Parts: sequence; C-alpha cells; structure tokens
Amino acid sequence: MSDNADVIVVGAGLAGLVATYELSKAGKRVLVVEQENRGNLGAQAFWSLGGLFLVDSPEQRRLGIKDSYELALADWLGSAGFDRDREDHWPRQWAEAYVQFAAGDKRAYLHDLGLRFTPIVGWAERGAGEADGHGNSVPRFHLTWGTGPEVVRIFAEPVAEAERRGLVRFEFRHQVDDLVVEEGAVVGVRGTVLEPSSAQRGAASSRAAVGSFDFRASAVVVTSGGIGGNHDLVRKNWPVPRFGPPPASMISGVPAHVDGRMLEITERAGGTIVNRDRMWHYTEGIVNWDPIWPDHAIRIIPGPSSLWLDATGRRMPAPNFPGFDTNRTMKELLSSGYDYSWFVLNQTIIEKEFALSGSEQNPDVTGKDIKLTLRSRLAKGAPAPVEAFKRHGEDFVVADSLPELVAGMNKIARGPQLDVDDLRRVIEARDAQVGNAYGKDAQLMAITNARQYRGDRITRVAKPHRILDPAHGPLIAVRLNVLTRKTLGGLETNLDSQVIRADGTPFPGLYAAGEVAGFGGGGVHGYNALEGTFLGGCIFSGRAAGRALVRELA
Repeated sequence: MSDNADVIVVGAGLAGLVATYELSKAGKRVLVVEQENRGNLGAQAFWSLGGLFLVDSPEQRRLGIKDSYELALADWLGSAGFDRDREDHWPRQWAEAYVQFAAGDKRAYLHDLGLRFTPIVGWAERGAGEADGHGNSVPRFHLTWGTGPEVVRIFAEPVAEAERRGLVRFEFRHQVDDLVVEEGAVVGVRGTVLEPSSAQRGAASSRAAVGSFDFRASAVVVTSGGIGGNHDLVRKNWPVPRFGPPPASMISGVPAHVDGRMLEITERAGGTIVNRDRMWHYTEGIVNWDPIWPDHAIRIIPGPSSLWLDATGRRMPAPNFPGFDTNRTMKELLSSGYDYSWFVLNQTIIEKEFALSGSEQNPDVTGKDIKLTLRSRLAKGAPAPVEAFKRHGEDFVVADSLPELVAGMNKIARGPQLDVDDLRRVIEARDAQVGNAYGKDAQLMAITNARQYRGDRITRVAKPHRILDPAHGPLIAVRLNVLTRKTLGGLETNLDSQVIRADGTPFPGLYAAGEVAGFGGGGVHGYNALEGTFLGGCIFSGRAAGRALVRELA
C-alpha cells in the first residue's frame, strides 16, 4: 500500500479501530498513525470494565426490567442538562441518535461481531432522586463477557485481517504534530517519528525523536482520546463554578498518553472545540498498589451501603450515596475544602458490594472463565483483586474496633484528624435506623429500593445491618481520591463525525470520533454521563465516521 491512503486515522484506540473496520470492510485503504507501540492497540478501551449502555435488551427483559427509548432519552436529557444554544446544537442531536442506536441495532451490530454479555445488568448512576433529573431510572449497564479486551478484539481482529490483505497499514510510534491543510481542506498529517519502544501496555513511553513523517490522504479521522492523563490540562479546564476549585491531589484513571495533544493541534488547524469545561472524573479513586502507569488509579464501583464521609468526618448528605450522582458528589466533596473523602464499611459490605473498575481487576470475567466467575462472585469472601487491595492498598484501613480504625484513618489523612466519638455518633445514628422495617435514613431507603431489583439483591447489595455489629467485621475504611477519567467536551462534529469550523460549516477532509469529539458532537453527554456510554460512544461515533467516509469516497 502506498503512503497515500484513502483515509488516515490518528489513534489506534477503540474509535479508531471501529472507523478503520468500517472503511476496510468497504475496501478502502486506511493508514493508522499511533504514537504508542502495537502493544497499546485498543488504548484505554482495553483497560475498561467493558460496560455498555443498552435499552430494552433481552438481558433486561429476562430480569423483568421495563425499559424503552422514551424512558432512556428522558433520562439522558435530564442528565445532560443541555443549556447552550451554540455549543449544544450538535450534542443534542447526537444524544437522540445515540439513544436510538442503544435501543435499536447496537446490540445486533455487536452481537454479529461476536460480543456477548453477562446475564446480570448493572444499575449505575442511580441519580439524585429527581424523576426528571440525572440518573438511570432502570438498570442499563451491560457487562461484556470478556470486559474491555473483548470489546477491542471484535474490531481488532477484522482490522488485522485487512492489514494482512494490504488494506490497512499501521505506523506506530508516529506522533502527529500538525494537520496538513491545503485550499481549505485537510489532506494529511505530519509529525515526529519516536524512537522504538518496548514499554508494556499502558506504561509511559519515550518521546525521543528519531525522524519525521508527512502522510497524505483524502481525509483524516482524529480519534486520539481525551485529556485525563494530562493533569495540567484537566486543571486548566476544571469547571470551578460547578465543582469548586480543582483538587490539589489527583490520580490517573488513564495512561499518560491520554494527553489531549490532538485537541490543540486540530483547533490550530481550524477545528472547533466546544464544552471544554465538561468532564467526568470519579470521587472513588484508590492508588493502585501494583501500578502500570504514573499515578495509576483504580475506581471502586461501589454498592450503595458504605457510609460516605467527607474529609472532616461529616456524613455526605443525600443524595450523595455510593453509585448515585458522580458530579454532585464531586461538588460536595470539594466544598469541604479538601480533595479526598472516606468510605466506612465492614467485611460483609466489601464482600458483597465492592467491585473494581478495569479489565485487569476482573480476571474471571476478562478471561471468560465461568467456573472462576461463579466461585469469585458467589462464594463467601470478596473477589481476590478486592482482597488484594484491602491487604496492600495504601488507602485501606482494616481494624477490629472503631478506635483502632480511626487511628489508622488519621495516619493516612491528608487533612483533619478525625475524632472517634464523633464518628461513633454518626455510625450509631445510621445503625439505629436498621432495626425497624421503617425509617427516615435516605440511604437505607435507597438500599431497600435497590434490593427490589433481583440483580442487586443477588449479587450487588448487602442486606441492611449495623455497620458496628462485630458479626459483620472487621471494620474497614477507605480513603477515596479524585481519579481523572473522561473528557465530555471536545471537537464539535455533525452526525457524520465531520469536524465543524468556527463558522458552523463542516471542515472538508476532517473527521473526529471517540473521546476527542466528546464521544460525538463535542459533548453528547452534556454535563453528566449515565455510564456504559463511553465505549458505546466510541463505537457509535467511529462507525459514523467510517460509514460517512465510505459514502464520500464512493
């Protein structure tokens, strides 16, 4: 294949693979330019838990979940809170199209490629308790059997076959520095050839230059990801009016190569960035005791029972419960004047309710090992990766008594020293509400509601009990940090994934997909995300770019 491909794709992550798959399936020649080595194929998607947002699926129906396009769209729009006439013009249209995809042919599209799901549908981002506000009204988080690596595989394998046939060529360790614009259209990329790297997947790699390149094509698709690995850029774009001041301490839920470089490069060439201040970071981050990339963080995906305290020991007010409203909890957390918080729980809760985000933290599902999955998820004791963090993680404190627990918390606190009597009063007030079939504690009411759903009752939510009951010990505290993850704003694109210029017209020859485009339109999620929507956004926008270019090149 000559250097002059039909299309150049910048980035070998999920969105780039999907666009390349669609193009090569139609016989188009694709050159994929990627700054990391081949071992990073699939990029951040490989590390993901593999959750996908689906609407009215067979998995939902088997569990008695009643869902519909209308309900899902109402949830999406209530969560997105679109309120910007100019910047939300395309995101609104992307939202309607994406929810239609999730309720329509998304599952069949993926199923035909070989993707399968576990039978239990998760209930993520349960919301702020407002019928027309943020949150999923019903469970929609479909966990891929095989997690993130499987989502990558179903596209990487046909792309590899196209590579063998000469339709696709990868140029790894090629870092794009500029888009080539001639007569108002993008016609290629130029940049720096980086020295070869044998770094393991996700590890930071060298940026030493050994040459340069200049490639030309009929069109360029930018699929380079977001800004989560660039803490300086995260802080620069931090939405202070909504969240408060950016955290002094942050840990990274994405590798260092998620650096946001292509956003600036594309803007410099004439593309438009919208909704820069919209982002999605987690408040339940823990430092990885066995790290791969710098500041490597893992997110706890919690059930609803842990008692959540801010750094001062004050109980988070409703609806700031584990797994309910990420951004509202972020604002509440930072309003304390500190950048961390605490979970207080016990062994019964950690065994039933703690899951860790990431393919490598779920070897049973990632390895598609049914026996190991059943043993890990249904047997007594927490899954092995959770127990490993409990033993080795620097954010965990385990104790047989409350005074011992508080002493351990104070050793690792980055702020106030907690008082054991104050914490006892908070926990005992909560525990006093457990012994009655009724009560006024909003978190316990939320737990009761969650246990009405069979999937939660069986696998996810512990039966209400007193946290201080020794029969459920030992006691556990977890210091929670802000974990950087997703960029919700980005390059403005129309429904064909064409990048939009400042005058509102499509930029000839330039397309964008995935996180760099706010997963579509420059911000399909608005201010909030419903979870299971990030991989799906990469797939939907990458597919849109690929199919639009097939039509254009025909």
